Amino acid sequence: ILILEDISSRVQLEEQLQISEKMASIGLLAAGVAHEVNTPLTGISSFTQMLLEGADPEDSRTPLLRKIESQSFRAAKIVNSLLNLARPAHVETGPVDLNAVINDGLSILEHRLRTANIQVRKELLPTAPIVSGIEHKLQQVFLNLFMNARDAMPKGGWLSLRTGHENDKAIADVSDTGSGIPSDQLSRIYDPFFTTKAIGQGTGLGLSITYGIVQEHGGTIACQS
Repeated sequence: ILILEDISSRVQLEEQLQISEKMASIGLLAAGVAHEVNTPLTGISSFTQMLLEGADPEDSRTPLLRKIESQSFRAAKIVNSLLNLARPAHVETGPVDLNAVINDGLSILEHRLRTANIQVRKELLPTAPIVSGIEHKLQQVFLNLFMNARDAMPKGGWLSLRTGHENDKAIADVSDTGSGIPSDQLSRIYDPFFTTKAIGQGTGLGLSITYGIVQEHGGTIACQS
């Protein structure tokens, strides 16, 4: 007589609990970091706005100043969102075009991807998948994934993006032709401060933040290597 018991769901719940506990550890550091980083960001934003006040709209450098301004605002939101990883804030959500979020993220990193000899392949749904969420946070999810893909392909390669529907849920796939992640490290990729990159090239917070944002939106994230 052979008796089998499927404990897959229990194991998944235990893994999610462990990850949640690890995410909470960021909260110990976040309060101090948010204050220290927001101070220089405020200066960058203020000086950029001063330059924009006297800028010529026809000057080719004016759009660059506007990008600096918008990215400084985005950086401030990211720093503040660190505080929400351990204790997510209740922020009003709205309809977000997933295709637009992906395209906006690509436009921000367009120069970096091009100089890294990375080609982009897109298979986005013709009818944009609309999800309920916070646009700038979802954009951060994809920016983190795009940056990781770029770092995994130092000699160039392909970044492939796909959106779709599955069981009444919106699906987004991000894949690259990089070296992949060793199997013994897959279970640690969401750990705060865990990184396989060289010293000075990564903080190990990107996927932790990404995981927290996805969880906050009631979604799931999975990695295959």
